[in-house]
Amino acid sequence: MSIIGGETIGTALLILFGDGVVAAVLLNRSKAQNSDWIVIALGWGLAVAIAVYAVGQFTGAHINPAVTLGFWIEGTTPGGDVLEYFIGQFLGAFIGATLVFLAYNRHFADTEDPGLKLSVFCTGPAIRNYGWNTVTEVIGTFALVFGVFAIVDNAAPGETGLTPLLIGLLVAGIGLSLGGPTGYAINPARDLGPRIIHAVMPIPGKGSSDWSYSWIPVVGPLIGGALGALAYDWWWPA
Repeated sequence: MSIIGGETIGTALLILFGDGVVAAVLLNRSKAQNSDWIVIALGWGLAVAIAVYAVGQFTGAHINPAVTLGFWIEGTTPGGDVLEYFIGQFLGAFIGATLVFLAYNRHFADTEDPGLKLSVFCTGPAIRNYGWNTVTEVIGTFALVFGVFAIVDNAAPGETGLTPLLIGLLVAGIGLSLGGPTGYAINPARDLGPRIIHAVMPIPGKGSSDWSYSWIPVVGPLIGGALGALAYDWWWPA
């Protein structure tokens, strides 16, 4: 499988299950409505685990430009492959978000609050402060990339097939601990791709796609991913 193909499939699964659990919790007349933050965090963690299990053997299942950047800095991913990873990740994000829109189409129509509809697709801050919101995304993505390196470098879970599950639990933990301020994008493709789908799809009663905030879930994770890779490489050099 090509890098673009594998990352497209993996990221589409990530967004289908990740944005899907948000839709289930937020949208009117969903059977899971109001089931709360812990369900969202667990759902995103399982989404990551499923995606990594699905395509990890083909591409390493980066499914996140910040992770790809980290592996490039660390030296595992060749520079010539980075663009292919990015293309696959954004294509997958577009596909996954579109499938969520189709699956919950009637629930979008039945939900009046445009903010809830936007929240299905992308993140937003609980307290809007661009500087501190960026700091939160940097910290969360630092923890993600540093944690991914630590898990992947540990031979024991790899031998038992538990590596994808542990990475999923890492994401769930980040959501439970650090997701409160910004909704923990920690992934530029996960946020920007579905935000674009929100902007172009005929979602009934939708409002703004909040483009003034859209750069933070891109810039913050890229900075955090780079710092996570540099820190891990410095503390535990190969």
